[in-house]
Amino acid sequence: MLFNSVLFLYAFLPVTYLVYRLLKNKTHRFVWLTITGYIFYGAWDWRFCFLMAFSTLVSYSAGLGFLKWDKNPKYRRLCLVVPVVIDLLLLGFFKYFNFILESAAKILGLFEAPVSFPHLEIILPIGISFYTFHTISYIVDSYRRVIKPTRNIFEFSCYVCLFSQLVAGPIVRFGQIQRDLDNIDQFQGTKDPNRAWSFFVIGIIKKVLIADTIAMIINPALKNYITLSSLETWLCMLGYTYQLYFDFSGYSDMAVGLGLLFNIQIPQNFNSPYKSIDLSDFWRRWHISLSTCLRDYLYIPLGGNRFGVGKTYRNMLLTMGFGGLWHGANWTFVIWGLYHGMFLSLNRVYSNRLERIPTIIRQLLTFFVAIIGWVFFRADDFKMAIVVLRKMLFWDSGIALLIPGGMTLIIFLGLCAGIAHFARNTFELSHRWKAVPTFALGLLFLLSLWVIRSGAPSPFLYFQF
Repeated sequence: MLFNSVLFLYAFLPVTYLVYRLLKNKTHRFVWLTITGYIFYGAWDWRFCFLMAFSTLVSYSAGLGFLKWDKNPKYRRLCLVVPVVIDLLLLGFFKYFNFILESAAKILGLFEAPVSFPHLEIILPIGISFYTFHTISYIVDSYRRVIKPTRNIFEFSCYVCLFSQLVAGPIVRFGQIQRDLDNIDQFQGTKDPNRAWSFFVIGIIKKVLIADTIAMIINPALKNYITLSSLETWLCMLGYTYQLYFDFSGYSDMAVGLGLLFNIQIPQNFNSPYKSIDLSDFWRRWHISLSTCLRDYLYIPLGGNRFGVGKTYRNMLLTMGFGGLWHGANWTFVIWGLYHGMFLSLNRVYSNRLERIPTIIRQLLTFFVAIIGWVFFRADDFKMAIVVLRKMLFWDSGIALLIPGGMTLIIFLGLCAGIAHFARNTFELSHRWKAVPTFALGLLFLLSLWVIRSGAPSPFLYFQF
């Protein structure tokens, strides 16, 4: 089920909210949010609900183990290692099994040892990367005593399958919403409905009117990327740069708004990343929930910057390479991650010199580096990435002056640039709208609803991860 669908907007959300308000008991509300979470998730493929339920039970059992063996280091370590390994094996099988076999076959082929492995028809469960991070973060934080595990199975299952952030994040740690969940029985109505609906409306406008419009123009063009001119290629990649931001930040805004509707504070996931002055700043602003998870659960355990310059750079590359692989079973994602790891390392080396450069120049350079990186992120394979990069860096006249819809794309790129580089982001707004902005926002929301009703809803880009 999609946030930007008729089924969600006109049936699922109102029923979920109204029943939730009628219920008064804490456990009843946990059960209801769990049921609705599974209905929301099962709308894609009900069979994968069993997989999520299994992962939930494994992680919940680990939490009980930490409570039972609080003074026993050996058993606590087992409660950490076993469930984390199970979660990673599940993720590895469904997301990376064929990728690993295909990569192994190619490597063996280089040494003249051709091997053919069977290709399994594995369907990737939507959102498995996100809810796996939820369960693993819960286990690790419980082991570190950052949080106290819950004994209420329905509270934990509600946390894992909370529909507002289930399939595309943000990656919410249990400690970030534990107090809200503990106080769920005190809910008498949305505390700040203006803020809740403002977040949701802005998010749906970002997705439906901006990101999807750009996608309608650039996706057909990028299917024929070989024929594009350098100008068209730059327009397409600029379009993708903004499409990805407005699509994912739009989803995150909607998730925040839906959380606020139930008085659950979902943390910020984007903080104007295209205003960044370097790549370190970019990763403090882009997909914040993922970057902080990679920092806390991978970079710091690897040693962070505590063991010398060489190991610091190694840890950066490993962390960002894993972050790239987390996005998908394709070497283009790994290269994208390593590309960012390399520039993070260079930023660390030359930080003193970079600080002397005017801010506007640093922002432009960072934005340029980000766009080049998105080439690998968007490309279906290395052939596409290389061709697109060559067209961007070396002049190619192509076969046409401008792609169909090119002028519309240019107008939208100007609009996106104004919002992404100069306007305040959603968390910086007061969400106390005066008459004229409220009227304009309402018209755009109605236009979004009309677009949604007139065609099939477009999936969010991060659903594939």
